[in-house]
Amino acid sequence: MNLTTDRSQNVSIVRVNETRLMYPILSEFASTITSLIGGGDKKLLLDLSTVTYVDSATIGCLMDLYRQANAAGGSLKLSGVQKRVETMLSMTGAQNFLEIHPDEASAIRSFGV
Repeated sequence: MNLTTDRSQNVSIVRVNETRLMYPILSEFASTITSLIGGGDKKLLLDLSTVTYVDSATIGCLMDLYRQANAAGGSLKLSGVQKRVETMLSMTGAQNFLEIHPDEASAIRSFGV
């Protein structure tokens, strides 16, 4: 799995550098985010700008990560979501929980930094 993690203005940014985010590569993805949450990171941004396809397992994984971040007193947001991925999030109702921003800059501003 090709992931990079950066920090900008106290926000942890995880860039998913894959076009398809789905089982079986989800475990490494989830482990990376869970480690950040466990390490005390409160502001998490997932940059999905290169992702053009997600499956139902990915949506379940995103919801689980969202719950973990909230339980730890933090928040998890998405940026750069492609139209097809956004449609999947809408069809499942996940967009009611996951805050989606068009780009990284607006997502970072939404954290109030």
